[in-house]
Order: sequence, then C-alpha cells, then structure tokens
Amino acid sequence: MPDPSSSPSEIILTVNTGSSSVRLAAFAREDNAISELANERYGVGARALSAKDVLATFMQTHGIAHVDVSAHRVVHGGEILDTSRLLDRKVEAEIDRLGQLAPLHNPVSLHWIRAIREVWGGDVRQVAVFDTAFFADLPPVAKIYPIPHALSQKYRVRRYGFHGLAHQAMWQKWQSLRPEIAGGGKVVSMQLGSGCSIAAIDNGLPRDTSMGFSPLEGLMMATRSGDVDPGLITFLQRQEGLTPAQLDRMLNEQSGLLGISGASADMRALLESEDELAQLAVEIYCYRARKYLGAYLAVLGGANAVIFGGGVGENLPAIRERILSGMEWCGIGIDHEQNKRADGPLCVSTAAADIEVWVIPVDEAELLAREAVAVLQTAENGIFGGLDDGHSNAG
Repeated sequence: MPDPSSSPSEIILTVNTGSSSVRLAAFAREDNAISELANERYGVGARALSAKDVLATFMQTHGIAHVDVSAHRVVHGGEILDTSRLLDRKVEAEIDRLGQLAPLHNPVSLHWIRAIREVWGGDVRQVAVFDTAFFADLPPVAKIYPIPHALSQKYRVRRYGFHGLAHQAMWQKWQSLRPEIAGGGKVVSMQLGSGCSIAAIDNGLPRDTSMGFSPLEGLMMATRSGDVDPGLITFLQRQEGLTPAQLDRMLNEQSGLLGISGASADMRALLESEDELAQLAVEIYCYRARKYLGAYLAVLGGANAVIFGGGVGENLPAIRERILSGMEWCGIGIDHEQNKRADGPLCVSTAAADIEVWVIPVDEAELLAREAVAVLQTAENGIFGGLDDGHSNAG
C-alpha cells in the first residue's frame, strides 16, 4: 500500500453512504493508475455524528493531509443523471429533487457533498456516481410499469434499478476471472446485504433487476418488504388510517426480516435463533431469492454463473445453500466444503455443475475511484460532465 506521506500527484476520496453505514476510502492517482491508501467503514451510528468529524477521524487515522477529488455514490440519478458527473449546481439540484424517490439515501449523499465543500472548499472537484446508471438502458419490457402511460410520462415513472455499482463491480470481477468467456457471458448477480437486489446481465448489459421505481421493490430485505400486493397497501391504509409517511416507514423500516421475526433484522442472529418466526423469516428470504433466480434464468435463457456479493451473500454460507437448494434441475450444484470458506473471490459450485456459483466481494470503492478518473479525463480533455455547461444528455 502506498505511503500517503509520499505526496502522490492526486488523492481521490470515495464516499459510499448506504442504508446502514458509510464507507470512506482514499486512492492515489498517478496519471490514470490508482492505488488504494485507506478504506474504512463506519456503522449506522456514524450518521448521528457530524460528517466533518468522521472525515477528520478518517484523515488523521490514515495520515492523509489533503484531498483533491471526492467521488460519491449517489443512489438515485433518475432519467437525467444516467452517467457519472462532475458536481455543479444543477447536478446537485437534481440529486436534491430526486430525494423524494430515495429519501433514505440522496439527502445523506448531499450532506456529505456539502460537508466536503465546507472542509476543503470549492477547489476540491467532486464527482457523483449514480447507482441507477448501470440500469439506465433496461429493455422496455423490464423498465415500464403497466399503469396509464400518461402518468408514467408525467411523473417519469419507470423501473430505475439500484445497487448498480455493486452489480457492475461483481460482473467486472467475474469477467476478469473468466476472460475466456466472450463478452462476459450470462450472469445472475445477487447483492445481499441490508438492502437486497438481483440482476440478470447478458454480456455486460442488464436485462432485468429486482429493484424498480424505488429501492423497496423486489427481494425481501433486512427491514424492507420487497414485493407486496399493491392492494394490501391500500387495504392497510384504509384499515389503519395510515398516512403516506407512515406507510413508507412501515415498508422501509419495519418489514422484511425484522417485520416477520418481530425481533431482529440481523441475518446471522436469525440463523442462530430457535424461534419459529425467526426461522420463518429466513425461509421466506431464501425462497423469494430462489424464485427471482429462477425467473432470471428464464430471462437470460440460462446462465454461465450465479454470483453472490454483499454482507450476507459473501459471509453466510448457509444462506447461499438455502437459496440454491433444489436448483440441481438447472445445473446448479454446491460444493459444501468449498462453500464454507469465507474468503473470495471463490467458486463454490461442484466441478460437474453446468452453472458456476461464485462468491465475489464487492469493491465499490475502487469502481467509484475509477469512475472519477474517467470523468476527470473527460473534463481534462475539454468535455465537461456537469449540467451547467449545457452537455446534459437528458434529451
């Protein structure tokens, strides 16, 4: 690991705010090559602290004196922000506007963007990398909701997809591990953490993904419900007299593993529990993931690999086994001893399996840094990536 005191030409700070943590990483950029200097995760409690205090702790701990560029994971970019951008006032305003679609995420990203501006001033270039961008070109059959088309057009309602950085990072790593498969082949990637999503990827192009208009759709998650009948929502609204804000809170913060078990959103704790509802929560979680996997194998017409990433996907072998249980019919077989190993990237399928199963740690920080370099290269060549310069690709 490079020594930060050696004053590399440029320091890139990456800021990744999730639903339960913030991860900061620093990279040295020499020309267009990057090398990691530091990487630190701060738990959910860090949100109660000043972002400036967290930044100061990170910089002091790792002996980093300055930052030249910051790259931020921003959950929702909508239709306009469909590529990584240099931050300017119009990009920032659009991120703010989209906060109504990702209220747990976009406002937090803006908080960190503004904190960095306060600490290091306006000279620090800031880049926004959007989680929705990877899914910007979903096929219409996977993108459009079957509601009145006029309403879709009026409110820009579509399936946006989320966790794009994670799925992109998993696919890119898979491609590097299996370069002999032309174009990267067909992959079903699962990002299983506090939030959960699954994607069907064909030669690097997403064909479908489980999260849609918001990060609430799709798989069952730690505290999010995932798919539910819309009729259930209106029924509960009438019966309980719930406001839209109360409904949002119930579906985002009080459902999923926590809602069913009534005790915990922690998968490890639920696996160890003998409580009947805890075990039911785990079973429903795995069943729903397996159901989506079967659907996406149908979307792709088969697959070369199934990839697990995220805190649950990478660290809990029992969950991988339960999700893939009974999938031998389609050529998936697990090597149980190999699956128990915690390190990755690692292939955990049997030698005879037709579809490989991989555990691939998700490195979003490196992807953020590389996206920042690409945006900076574009800007250095005189082509700017914000919205103030008139180069928006909003159409």
